[in-house]
Amino acid sequence: MTGDNEKAVETASAAATGQTPAVETPTAAPAEAVKSATASASGTEPAVVTPQAQPTAPVESPAAGATETAPAVVPTTGRREGDRAFGVGRRKTAVARAVLVPGTGKFLIKGRESGEYLRRPKLSDEIQKPFVLTGTVKRFDVTVAVKGGSLSAQAGAIRLALARALSAWQPEFRAPLATNGLLTRDPRMVERKKYGIRGARRRPQWTKR
Repeated sequence: MTGDNEKAVETASAAATGQTPAVETPTAAPAEAVKSATASASGTEPAVVTPQAQPTAPVESPAAGATETAPAVVPTTGRREGDRAFGVGRRKTAVARAVLVPGTGKFLIKGRESGEYLRRPKLSDEIQKPFVLTGTVKRFDVTVAVKGGSLSAQAGAIRLALARALSAWQPEFRAPLATNGLLTRDPRMVERKKYGIRGARRRPQWTKR
């Protein structure tokens, strides 16, 4: 009864002031609460939704015992193909390309005999050094194509080409050739002339008076 009297007093005071009494409306229960209550009433547990795992692509593993091999590096200055060996040599501006085949010791430079082409015994002895050091004198027939430079520079280029061809023919020849410096190119070149002076370093004569 006391509660009804309080409500009547509030309604009368609201009417006197011109305000409408506030009406309490029941709040809607969330859907999850309703599902939980229904499940508890029926005696069943609510189903738990788990996120589905995304499919992953299979990872290919390398085969057992497989090893990665680097591509073979083919040298450009000396190589062997069957019963032929090739070598390239340079000295100053001269470039020589030599071909070795097993034979009796024929030596042709641009289609001419080596002694006839070089014309100096010293140069002929120089191009024979690779064969002397490896013990292969008169065991190969040699054909050489050379261009550029003087006869001395061409002889140095031929010697380097022959040494590289022999090292490509048989790896055991590399040690004696390298020890005597026949597999290393001579880097010396003619120094270029400079602008304003008479040569590479020669300057005009200076006079005081």
